[in-house]
Amino acid sequence: MSGSFVLSIVTFVYGLAGFLYISAWIFRKQLFGRVATWIALIGLIGNTAGILMRWVESYQLGIGHAPFSNLYESLVFFAWVIVLIYLIVERKIGNRIIGAFTTPIACLVMAYASLKPGIPSTIQPLIPALKSNWLIAHVITCFIGYAAFALAFGISAMYLMRRGRDDEEILWLKITRFLVLFVFAALFSRVLFVHNWLLAFTVAIPICLVFFVIVFLVHKMPAESKTRLLDRFPEARVLDELGYQLILLGFLFLSIGIISGAVWANSAWGRYWGWDPKETWSLITWFVYATLLHARMTRGWHGKRIAYLSMFGFAAVIFTYFGVNLLPGLHSYGAF
Repeated sequence: MSGSFVLSIVTFVYGLAGFLYISAWIFRKQLFGRVATWIALIGLIGNTAGILMRWVESYQLGIGHAPFSNLYESLVFFAWVIVLIYLIVERKIGNRIIGAFTTPIACLVMAYASLKPGIPSTIQPLIPALKSNWLIAHVITCFIGYAAFALAFGISAMYLMRRGRDDEEILWLKITRFLVLFVFAALFSRVLFVHNWLLAFTVAIPICLVFFVIVFLVHKMPAESKTRLLDRFPEARVLDELGYQLILLGFLFLSIGIISGAVWANSAWGRYWGWDPKETWSLITWFVYATLLHARMTRGWHGKRIAYLSMFGFAAVIFTYFGVNLLPGLHSYGAF
C-alpha cells in the first residue's frame, strides 16, 4: 500500500465528513455532527499517514526529501492543514456547522490532486534549487496561511448569509461568490484543457450558471425555512471575531512564508526578490490582507466590509496558488 493510495482514500473520507456536516446542519441531527467530527479526524490521521509514507518512500527510492516538492504534494498538505485548523476551531467554539463550509473545501482539494490528469502523484527527484531546508519552512508556513484564509473565506460567507436579511445583502453575497467561483472555474478549466482559454471559458461559464441556479433555488425557499437554517449558525459577532482571528493567523504565517522564501531565493539564486509572477502575486495577496487588518485595527472596520475583503483576499489566494502556475517563472517548475 503506497502513500498515494492512502491519500486517494482520504479524499472520500473527507467527502463523507462534509456530507454529514451538511446533513447535521440541514436536519439538525447532533448525531450526524458527532459522527462527522470523528470521520474528519480519521481522515486527518489518514492524511498524516499518507504524507509520512511518501516521505519514507522517497528515502527508499534513494531520493529522500520532504513531501512538499510539487503540486500534488502541496495540495495534499493544503487539505491536511485545512482540516487540522477546522477541528481546532470546532473544539474551541463548540459549533459543527462551520464544518459544512470547510471540509468540502478539503475534499475538493484532495479530489483535484488525486483525480485530475496531469498532476503526477509519483515521487520525483528534486532539482538542485529545491534541495534546501528552507523548502520545508517556506512551504509549511505559506500553506498554513493559505489554509487559514480558506477557513476565513467560509466563515465570511456564513457571516454574510447570517446578516444578509435584505435583498441588497443577498445580492452582494451572490456577486462575490460568483466572482470567486468564476476565477476558480476558469483556471481549473484552462489547466484541464491544456491551456486553451476559449475552451476553458466555455466550461467555466456553464459551471457558474449551474451555481446561479442553485443559489436561485435557495433564494426561493420559504422565508421561514431559510431563517431556521441561518439561525443555526454561530452568532454574527462570533463569526466576525473568528474570521478576524483566522485572517490574523494566516497573515502571520504568510508573512513568515514570504520572508523564508526570500532567504531561500538568496541562497539559491543570489537575490532576495526577483519579481517572479508567484512572488508578485504573493505580495499582492499579502497587501490585500494587510489592508484588511489595517482597516480593522485603525479604522474599526468589522462585519460586512471585513467579510467582503476576506472573500476578495481568498480570490487572490486562489490565483496565486493555481493561476500563477500557468505563467512562466521560477515557481512553475514546482507547480506550486
